[in-house]
Amino acid sequence: MIDSERFRQIRSMLRRRQPDLTVVMDNVNKPHNLSALIRSCDAVGIHDLHAVSKQRSIHTRQHAAAGSSRWTRLHLWHEIKEPCSALRREGMQLLAATNVAAAVDFREIDYTLPTAVILGAEWDGVSKEAIGEADRTIMVQTHGMVESLNVSVAAAVILFEAERQRSLNGMYRELRMEEEQYRRLLFELSYPRLAEQLTLKKLPYPALDEDGGIFPLEM
Repeated sequence: MIDSERFRQIRSMLRRRQPDLTVVMDNVNKPHNLSALIRSCDAVGIHDLHAVSKQRSIHTRQHAAAGSSRWTRLHLWHEIKEPCSALRREGMQLLAATNVAAAVDFREIDYTLPTAVILGAEWDGVSKEAIGEADRTIMVQTHGMVESLNVSVAAAVILFEAERQRSLNGMYRELRMEEEQYRRLLFELSYPRLAEQLTLKKLPYPALDEDGGIFPLEM
């Protein structure tokens, strides 16, 4: 049985998840940047995030992720239009982070709206295709000799502005994901091995009590 304190931590984390906030990584391939991005996403309550890559799989730096990848779900796509189309169908505004002339300061955006932030590769930045898919372009203004921030640093700056706005709007105070998804994730994160076994046997997950104890399955 899971430790009751650990269970309460998982439950609290899920109840603050933001299903209408996400990032799309446009060919961000360096493991340390991917890991840092995943950590930032977890920290602001993002569960689902997206990566576009020509590769069949992408790799993170395990020690940098510090376990955060267990609490998030990464979706891999091959073309930028695929996640953008899917997220647009969900009603999200698409924001490309790039230093183009038309870009607005990232703090001018209303992040309480359903939002997907598109972040570019380390050297090339956001692709032209991604900019074409975006509803707006945003930038993090710098005042020194460097023209732009590292992608993982820029992501953290933007995402914590989104967190600030959403916190002020009370969006972390109540469950925002669907109840069915919440209960499924709560069981899978609390009992990952048992969840895998039940899934293989095509059996439903049992209910959990307030301390994470398992109620017997009804036959």
